[in-house]
Amino acid sequence: MAAVLEPYIYEGGVHKHTLITELLEDLGGYLIQKVPAATEVTLIMLIPRDDVHLIEELGTKLLGTLTKAPLTGTEIAVVSPTLASHHLPHSACDVAEHLRRDGANTNMLGLARGMGRRVALSADYERKLINEHDIAVFSFGTFSDCIRNKKPKLLEGVRIPKVVTGGPDLKTEDVANADVYVGNIGRVAHRLRKSEEISSLDIMNQKVADIVKQMREEIAKDPLAVLPPRVMKEVHEQVPQIGQVLAPAPITLQLDGLRIKLPYGEFHEKIENLEFDEGIRLFELARITPSKMKNYILVKIKRESEVGFAI
Repeated sequence: MAAVLEPYIYEGGVHKHTLITELLEDLGGYLIQKVPAATEVTLIMLIPRDDVHLIEELGTKLLGTLTKAPLTGTEIAVVSPTLASHHLPHSACDVAEHLRRDGANTNMLGLARGMGRRVALSADYERKLINEHDIAVFSFGTFSDCIRNKKPKLLEGVRIPKVVTGGPDLKTEDVANADVYVGNIGRVAHRLRKSEEISSLDIMNQKVADIVKQMREEIAKDPLAVLPPRVMKEVHEQVPQIGQVLAPAPITLQLDGLRIKLPYGEFHEKIENLEFDEGIRLFELARITPSKMKNYILVKIKRESEVGFAI
């Protein structure tokens, strides 16, 4: 039986941080992302549940901190009707940043091109791009009438869980097609720094984490044929060109797959033929398609019931 992996973020000094990554590899965990910044480093990890205390003890010796990161391994779309400066995108930026603090990878999408909601989602391409993510967080602004009666049309055709943020204090059922509504996060002309604004962002993160937990429980009923971090590890080992990718998070994990930021036309055959120790190739375990995002490679892993086995 495979070990249960728990998501954590380690923050500490660059000095000797490789001791953490070496121990993690020895324990059978996975390093999802490493973000160095001057003399500090942030490590986003999946650690076997029974061995978390070992990483914690070593981190304490290195004067670092280890915190739970419930959104690790998810890709979230932060969607605004427009990201034009005159529509005050400050809150959407803060929403994306706050989600990243709990381990999520975020992509910001502006749906319109200057005019606002009337031309937003005018192409089905935009919906397909949103649906490639695990969850969509929509930033709907400050006006109650807009949020109740006009902007919910932007949620139509989005099949993934939808979280809506806005300024007014509304109930979720007041916003058609929304799975969750979080208030007190409206469009403002400043960054969200006040205590009540940070509290609202914390509430949003908790509600998103609750959705992620439900999605993970649903996946556990019919597990994936292979874990996304296992595929990521094989890509790093078998496709050396991934090390030359300059985009943030060259391999972005999702709950049921991953986005590989290499051109589909040039690399999809290499990805399809990734070989695992068991002699199985990735195309047997997953669907590999071109992504709507810059023609990257999108991998969606099949369930164990589809392929008849798991590795």
